[in-house]
Amino acid sequence: MLTHPTPRSLSSEKLDLSDFGVSLQINQSISHIETLISGSGFMSDLDVQTPAAFDPFADANAEDSGAGAKEYVHIRIQQRNGRKSLTTVQGLKKEFSYNKILKDLKKEFCCNGTVVQDPELGQVIQLQGDQRKNVSTFLVQAGIVKKENIKIHGF
Repeated sequence: MLTHPTPRSLSSEKLDLSDFGVSLQINQSISHIETLISGSGFMSDLDVQTPAAFDPFADANAEDSGAGAKEYVHIRIQQRNGRKSLTTVQGLKKEFSYNKILKDLKKEFCCNGTVVQDPELGQVIQLQGDQRKNVSTFLVQAGIVKKENIKIHGF
């Protein structure tokens, strides 16, 4: 069984822990610390800062407000039945001709597609199959969207 040496006085400047092979020096005595704690003005010396509440949805709310938010193009995949899937592209600028972009996408990727009018999202391009990577590279190479403005969603 190990026995630990007990210090003789806690208010001394140095504690002798030679049994452990370590010399420990205390900068302030315990009595000095006790006078700081019990004395008036201890709490007034501290700058107490209460942390602000963290809002994990602050970025999403800022994007929805439209005040200085980036215009992202969202490329998503929707699972149909079995192995069938659908790729949707939304958020393209209204000045582009969606039908011309769709025609080029259909020829490039050998798939069928359509432009759907959604009441909330506006015009959305739908393509058959998982074309997320293909569509993103096509939009960047055609100069329609910058790469940092594309968000790819899905599994």
